[in-house]
Amino acid sequence: MRMFAVQVSIIELILLVLFAIAVFMQLFYYFIFYLRPGLYRHTENTRESAPVSVIICARNEADNLKSFLPLVLEQDYDDYEVIVVNDCSDDDTEDILKKYSFEYDRLKAVTIHKELSLRHSKKMALFIGIKEAKNELLLLTDADCQPVTSHWISSFAASFSRKTDFVIGYGGYIRGKGLLNKYIRYDSMFIAMQYSGMAMAGLPYMGVGRNLAYKKSVFMKNRGFGPNFYLQSGDDDLFVNKLARKRNTIVNLDPASFTRSIPSATWKNYYKQKIRHLSTASLYRNITKLFLIIEPVSRLLFYSLLIVLLLITKLYIPVIILASFVILSKFITLALVQKNLNEIDLLVFSLIFDIISPILTVYFLINSTLKRYQYYEWK
Repeated sequence: MRMFAVQVSIIELILLVLFAIAVFMQLFYYFIFYLRPGLYRHTENTRESAPVSVIICARNEADNLKSFLPLVLEQDYDDYEVIVVNDCSDDDTEDILKKYSFEYDRLKAVTIHKELSLRHSKKMALFIGIKEAKNELLLLTDADCQPVTSHWISSFAASFSRKTDFVIGYGGYIRGKGLLNKYIRYDSMFIAMQYSGMAMAGLPYMGVGRNLAYKKSVFMKNRGFGPNFYLQSGDDDLFVNKLARKRNTIVNLDPASFTRSIPSATWKNYYKQKIRHLSTASLYRNITKLFLIIEPVSRLLFYSLLIVLLLITKLYIPVIILASFVILSKFITLALVQKNLNEIDLLVFSLIFDIISPILTVYFLINSTLKRYQYYEWK
């Protein structure tokens, strides 16, 4: 009782109230959204599988196609085609595709020839690939991605129903050495925890083009990418943000459905990639932007006020209790999510990255707003 009899200044009271709000918001996001992918349990579907068109856009991806394309072409699924759009490549991409076209009947290569008068974004290549697709179900991935199992296509196909227009999957990164690799994989995992958790709660707002499926009729009916056609990014997130809703969207976290991509090898390349991805955030629906802004802001407030309050207030015991509960909740949630997404080796770094990531995100957002980028360069 003596603890609560301690006199509290106005400044301390304000800081304590702000800290309590930050605690509430962090717990809200973790329990309402982020815990859902951690509690996800895959159940086998018995639906009759439909034909699938896999679409891959490639620009100067000869080495990756040579390594990863056979993994797509040799899936354990009967009725599917693979469309690779060779977008103005000047390496050996065309030769690789010709070679595999002779070996695999299901491969269809489409080439966009380089024209000095015509510059375009990845959306042009994707649009051409979708038009060439003969099947209603479209499964998208990138040339530098590999399915982790031979049941990748079947897992996505089984997720569709008559009412399902979008199936959102997990596209992680290949495990490697170094802090950059761990941070990229953590960032990818956290974003997946965010978008999949919100989709499970009825608020789908994005998917990743590395592992995303939707119906061709939905794409064509809504005139493809619409007014965002010429933006360099947004082929995945803006399209999903515009049309995906609770009633027509499924999250598929079946381990057989995962893909792994080659991560950036340098901080400079990672910086460019993040800037490109964040350049479309301002075009999200207002409700999405609100949810995405509140979480990192409350996280920064939580850690900042925790340090300040431990230094200036005598009510450090309730502060420590509240902070410990939040951190424990984060740790358990991240452990469950990382287990489901097969990213277990990141757990030790997670709480450190949890502090760093909102600071980096703010930095990236400021730079993406201030700088101008060519809309047509998609790699």
